[in-house]
Parts: sequence; C-alpha cells; structure tokens
Amino acid sequence: MQPVKMVDLFAGPGGLDVAAKKLNIPTVGIEWDASACETRRAAGLYTVEGDVRIYKPSDYPDADVLAGGPPCQTFTVAGTGAGRRALDEVLGFVNRMVDREDREQIEKDLANLSDERTGLVLEPLRWALEAIDDERTEPYKAIVLEQVPAVLPVWEAYAKALEREGYGVDFGLLRTEEYGVPQTRKRAVLIARLGAKSVDLPSPTHRPYRKGVSRQEGDPNLEPWVTMEDALERRPPFSVISNYGSGGNPKLRGRRAHNEPSATVTGKIFRNRVVSASGHDLDRFNPSEAGRLQTFPHDYPWTGRDLGQQIGNAVPPRLAMHVLVAAFGWKDAATKDMLKKLETWGIVAEPCALGEDSQSPLPL
Repeated sequence: MQPVKMVDLFAGPGGLDVAAKKLNIPTVGIEWDASACETRRAAGLYTVEGDVRIYKPSDYPDADVLAGGPPCQTFTVAGTGAGRRALDEVLGFVNRMVDREDREQIEKDLANLSDERTGLVLEPLRWALEAIDDERTEPYKAIVLEQVPAVLPVWEAYAKALEREGYGVDFGLLRTEEYGVPQTRKRAVLIARLGAKSVDLPSPTHRPYRKGVSRQEGDPNLEPWVTMEDALERRPPFSVISNYGSGGNPKLRGRRAHNEPSATVTGKIFRNRVVSASGHDLDRFNPSEAGRLQTFPHDYPWTGRDLGQQIGNAVPPRLAMHVLVAAFGWKDAATKDMLKKLETWGIVAEPCALGEDSQSPLPL
C-alpha cells in the first residue's frame, strides 16, 4: 500500500511522525502535553493540542493510517494488583466494543474507572472501529501501535478484535538494539493491514546485545549492535552511570561503556553521570545527545519544559521506520538510504493544525 496520510494519537514529540515524514508520508499528531506540542511545532510537524477522546476519524477523513502509543501507567503498577485489575477491565471493554455494545453506556462505564488513564488505551480501537462503522470514512488501511511490554496482553486482545474486522495482524516484543538503535529497550508493537492474509513484524537487522559478549559474535547475517560511541561525538573512553539502582539499591547502579549501547533512555536521562576512564565526571548528556540515543536527528529542535521526559517517552524513529515499512507491506526493509535520512532534520516551518481555540483542528 502507498499511504496517503497518518493520524498519530498520543503523538508525543514526534517519534513516529519523524519516521513517517522521512518516508514522505504526511502526518497529523494529536497530543495533549503542551511541552511535547512545543517541540512538534518547532519541528514543523502538524499538531493538534488536545485530548484524543474529543476527536474522531471523520475529523481527518483522508487519513488512511492510524498510529498511536496510549499512556500505560496503570498497567505497570507493581505489588498492589492494580495493574492486573486494570488489564482485566480493559480486556472486558475490548470485547464490548467489538460486539458493538451501546457506545454511550461504554463511555459512562469508562468514566467510572478508578484511573481515567486506563481507558485511554482503548482509544486506538475506538478510532479503528468508528472508521469502519462511519459512512463518512473508510477503514484504516494500516494500524501501528506501540507501548511498554506490559501492554502486550492488550495488543493481543486488539489483534483478535482487528482480525474479526478483516485485518491481518502481528504483534510482539521488539528489542530496539536489534534495529540499529544505540540503546537497549523493549517495546510491545502491533501492526495490522486491512485485507492482508498475513502480516509480519519487521525482522531484526542487528545482533542482540548481551552483557560481556562481543558485538562481533552472533549471526553473521546481522550487523553488530550500535554503540553510544557510534551515535555520539564524544571522545572515548567514557561510561554512563544510571541515576537509579537495580531493584532500588543505589549501590547497584547500571553502568554502560562507550562501546556498548545505552541503557533504556528514561525521563531521568539528564541525571545519569558520564565519567572518564579515571572516574572523573564529564559533562552530562545534552538534549541533542539524549535524542540521538533515541535516533532522533541531531538537529531536532527539542523545545519547552520536561525535555528529558519528552525524549524518554518517545518512540525511537529508527525503530518506527522499520515498523511502518512492515505495516505498509513494503517488500524491502527500511534501507540504509531511508535510515540515513534520520541523521538530520532540516526544519521547514509548516502551519500548525490548530484552530484559534487550540482545540478545533483545521482542515489539512
């Protein structure tokens, strides 16, 4: 398929959009975090600042690709059982939505959840089903969803629902370093394509990282994993010491050397210490460097507050490019020429897709 336009729910600072734009696919991103919207606008990305729940597919009738990474916090509550209860609630709502139960009643029941974020993970499914049922719109030709590993059971329920609607679907956990991202990070990904008999997640292009194992070892058909030294302009040797300790023990802080991938980039990335071989503190990562560990272009215009959180929450564009290519059914994996486009952004200002009230999207 050749996409016409992608609508990105919970778009953040633009990870999926950056990949799509480099694939020459127009995008519109809906995001309610003001700081992330500042970055998106500085990057020239079409942005609607608002709550995805007040919009619907008919607001963007020409979009034929649906993407999104809804908030996941309520599924990762440790120790209390709240995460499990939230998951059970969501799976029940998925079944009710697919059975086309009364929408108003479902919305009332969602409003009664103990944490409204639990219901947000259902928004991509609402958009997908409304696009099918609304005579003013066509079903999305492709759907791409990603989140933390804890959301994988939700994607499994989504897969069953979308298969009933005529989609070919695949889902699973992807390791970012296996796609050339200089960082170890796991993401739960779902891709679906309308009318496809089968769909496959992208195949790895790089070897998996293993502590203490040389990057030259492993499958000779795969490239070595990418190091922090490869991604950054810092002179080695250096090491990065995490700001938090494994299992909450500050004495067990994670440590990665320059010739290894970064540990998972989180919202606390600027708290990580960077030290020389002799143990002396070096300058900590700046926003450009942190963004490059996520494979954003080096000149991406990080703007606004909470830059660490913006960067840590984003989808790595390099992984996103591989996932989008697989979702569209393109035979070639993301080629080196495609991926090279991610090195620079080259900002071209575009009008922001906002009405004067900062809620109503303008026609795109």
